[in-house]
Amino acid sequence: MSTLNGKTALVTGGSRGIGRATCRRLAAEGALVAVHYGSDDAAAKGTLAEIEAAGGRAFPIKARLGGEGDTDTVIAALESGLREHTGRAHLDVLVNNAALGGPPYEDRSGFDELFAVNVRAPYFLTLGALPLMGSGGRVINIGSAVTRIALPGELAYAMTKAAIETLTRNAANELGARGITINTVNPGPTRTDRTAAFMDLPQVQEAVAASQALERVGRPSDIADVVAFLAADNSRWLTANVIDASGGSYLGPKRLG
Repeated sequence: MSTLNGKTALVTGGSRGIGRATCRRLAAEGALVAVHYGSDDAAAKGTLAEIEAAGGRAFPIKARLGGEGDTDTVIAALESGLREHTGRAHLDVLVNNAALGGPPYEDRSGFDELFAVNVRAPYFLTLGALPLMGSGGRVINIGSAVTRIALPGELAYAMTKAAIETLTRNAANELGARGITINTVNPGPTRTDRTAAFMDLPQVQEAVAASQALERVGRPSDIADVVAFLAADNSRWLTANVIDASGGSYLGPKRLG
C-alpha cells in the first residue's frame, strides 16, 4: 500500500544523487513531487522521466539557491505548480536536501555562499513552506555525519550541518502545536554520480568498510528510504530527532587484539 497517496512534497536539489533518489521514492509512495534544481536541466528532466516512467507524478522548479529572493522564487513556483496539479496550494512534505560541499572554504565569498545555500536557504524555505502546511506536515532536513565525525577539510561544511541540527531541534518545539514534525537525516559516505569516481576506488571502499558497522558504501536509496519513512504517518510521533543513516560510521574499534 502506498503511504503518501494524495500527499504533496517539495525536494530541494532533487535532480541528482540523494535528492533524485528521494524524489523517486516519495513519488513511488504516491506523492506529487515538486523537483527543485539549480541549473542542470538535463538531470532534472532525467529525474522527472524516471518518476513518470514508474507511474508517478512530478513537476520541476528551477531556481538557484544562495542569492537574493531565492527562496521566494521557489515558494512562488511551488504554489503555482501545486494549484495547477491539485487545485490548491497545500504542501505535506518539505525535504531540505540541496547543499554545497566540496573543498575547504578559505575565502570569505566561498564561506558566505556555503552558508547561504546550506543554512539560510533551508531556514527561509521552511518559513515559506509553513503557511502551506497543516497538521500532519513533515519537514525533513538532510544533514551529514560530519557533525559527529571530524574529517579533514570539512570544518565549514560541518558547521553548516550543525546549524541544520539546531534548526531541527528548536523548530520542532514551535511546530509541534500545529501537528508538524521536523527531523534531520545524517548520511555517511554515500556513492552518488558526483562521488562515484572517488567512492569506486577499491582502497576507498576498503577504508569505508573498515570504519563502518555495515561494511559497504552507502547508496542514495538508503537515505531515501529513511526520508520516506519520516514523510509517512508511521513517523507521526518522531520529531526533533537527528537520525544517523550512515551504516554505523566511525563507532569505534571494531576488533581488539
